[in-house]
Amino acid sequence: MSPLPASGRTDAYPAGVVASVGLAALAVAMGIGRFAFTPILPMMQDDSGVSVLEGGWLASANYAGYLAGALSAIVMRIRPAVAIRLSLPLIGMSTLAMGMEHRFAAWIALRAVAGIASAWLLVFVSTWALERLAMLGRPDMGGTVYAGVGAGIVAAGGACLLLMGMGGSSADAWVVLGIASLAVTAAVWPFTRTSPPSRLVETTREARSALPRAEFWRLVLCYGAFGFGYIIPATFLPVMAREVVPDPRLFGWAWPVFGAAAVVSTLFAARVGRFMTHRGTWIAGNLAMALGLMLPTVVQGLSGIMIAALFVGGTFMVITMAGMQEARRMAGTRARALMATMTSAFAVGQIIGPVSVSYLTGATSGFAPALIVAATLLVLSACLLLRRRDKPSPGSPNLPIDQTTSRKG
Repeated sequence: MSPLPASGRTDAYPAGVVASVGLAALAVAMGIGRFAFTPILPMMQDDSGVSVLEGGWLASANYAGYLAGALSAIVMRIRPAVAIRLSLPLIGMSTLAMGMEHRFAAWIALRAVAGIASAWLLVFVSTWALERLAMLGRPDMGGTVYAGVGAGIVAAGGACLLLMGMGGSSADAWVVLGIASLAVTAAVWPFTRTSPPSRLVETTREARSALPRAEFWRLVLCYGAFGFGYIIPATFLPVMAREVVPDPRLFGWAWPVFGAAAVVSTLFAARVGRFMTHRGTWIAGNLAMALGLMLPTVVQGLSGIMIAALFVGGTFMVITMAGMQEARRMAGTRARALMATMTSAFAVGQIIGPVSVSYLTGATSGFAPALIVAATLLVLSACLLLRRRDKPSPGSPNLPIDQTTSRKG
């Protein structure tokens, strides 16, 4: 198959190609740019002496970059395909550099760069892929796009597990994942060559005008609470497992299990979405994640941590997908600014989360208080989402999750 269709437009690609490109881009963006640090952190603790506090600051640097990227995405006058081409190499190079640099300050800067590029990819891949799938009459394939996050997590976690078994270092892991990111970038590059004509940017004010102010900020606030709630296990699950079982052949499985659950859950949610609204899926995901967060506090040992990995991994991308789909349903063709604002709130929650863990674990010598706080916020967010929904914007009917984007608007 030629990289460029005869029409010269990427929306002329078959839906399977569009979904595959979106999957690959999000695998790099989130599986590596965002979350490669999670399985590598225990390795860095062993060979570089990185403490939990330092790990929290490295994670927060990435999330600060993610916030900056999400905020800038609100006003960037750039086509989604161009933003994708800019972001993918940034993640590959910053990841590769992590394995070549050994100064903590440089690590902070590199993780921030990866965070900026990751936010751009989430927002612009969501815009790019969902719009094209809707134009092709295949919005149900959105689940395939978001399964890329879990696929990237499985790949990164599996690579780290293999390297740990071979006695590899954290630097080796960063280099391997950086090379993998650049290889994926080269593979998808031809398919993001052009972009159909569309508005380059819509402002936050325009997005707010597309739906009631209270509904706009409700979505933003709840998505921010989700960011805080999930980031604690997403960052520290392997560390928690390592404290229980020091053998890397055992604790190293926590992160691949997390990613596998994310892949299966997004595909499953897309299938059953015809029976549930976006908001119903979001609420159910919040409650299931809250339950998963509480499990390690009552089920001791590695079994509790692995079950938590299944619960959290099985919901975090479903909530992400449902949140982005709900934004498109409510704001219609002006959803990009709402998506970016929600992602910004999500990033704020992520910044607060790891730092909170750093201080709470220092005060209590355990992760339980942080897990309880995160679970409580998720439940409160679900209650807020249960309130009566306002009408969606014109051109965005209240359809189930796999039909929402069937109209361009």
